[in-house]
Amino acid sequence: MKWLIIFGALGLAMAGFAYWFFAQSPPRQLDTINNLLPGDGNAKLLVDNQVYDDELGLAVNIWSPKNTESKPLPVVIFIHGGGWDSGSKDEYGFAGRAFAHRGYMTVLIDYRLYPDVQFPAFLQDSAKAVAWVHDNIASLGGDPDRIFLSGHSAGAYNVVMLALDRQWLERLGKSSDLIKGVAALAGPYDFYPFDSDRTKNSFGAYNLPAMTQPINFARADAPPLWLATGLDDTQVKPRNSRILRDKMREVGGVAQYREYDNLDHAEIIMAVSKPFRGKGPVLDDMIAFFESRK
Repeated sequence: MKWLIIFGALGLAMAGFAYWFFAQSPPRQLDTINNLLPGDGNAKLLVDNQVYDDELGLAVNIWSPKNTESKPLPVVIFIHGGGWDSGSKDEYGFAGRAFAHRGYMTVLIDYRLYPDVQFPAFLQDSAKAVAWVHDNIASLGGDPDRIFLSGHSAGAYNVVMLALDRQWLERLGKSSDLIKGVAALAGPYDFYPFDSDRTKNSFGAYNLPAMTQPINFARADAPPLWLATGLDDTQVKPRNSRILRDKMREVGGVAQYREYDNLDHAEIIMAVSKPFRGKGPVLDDMIAFFESRK
């Protein structure tokens, strides 16, 4: 009888966990699995839910190497994807752990989403977060002179726009020159006319659609770009990264392009996590790009 009670309790606990797990978003599921596996041990959550915009209540999470003997540390600001209508910094701890384990102070940011806002609010929020990091990261052991941006999908769009279109950081008294490089995964950079519900929702009401497209802001003096895509990506097609690479080179800018066989839109960011790192050397390639620009 005692064993029946124990097995029954275990069964209920497992069923409860399974119910909770499958109710979560895919990035949170990935983060949960990532946390259960060994590895990335030289990483800690240094700051949890630090507000960077008091009025809007927007916040950041900051991951750091446990071993911080070599201060100040280079900084990666990572912006999550989700089609500008979903996602949270709290779902991407696996990315914070991955970069921190490799010696980078890593800042995960939140920004406002549709339907609460449309373009350009999510860029304004992202720029505020970058400005906050530039002003405050030194007090936490980060190097404000070595700030990199990174993101996936909609987050890749945000970081590339901050690097190419000067106005977003300049409105805050900052220059895009503070960005030492941008590593962008599977971003949309040339997607007008808007042909999906998400792009129509987030960009369709803006009266100057050309101003929403990163391809139109390619310039010779922009921060170096590392643009990566999976060849199986049907959600944000690889042509986006190729075209921006070509445009940057045409105007005399610096842009690298990396494509991965057998990776789709989700798998390219999954490959940053411990469970799926064998799918492709995405994390290693990103770190190599950062190291080349430090």
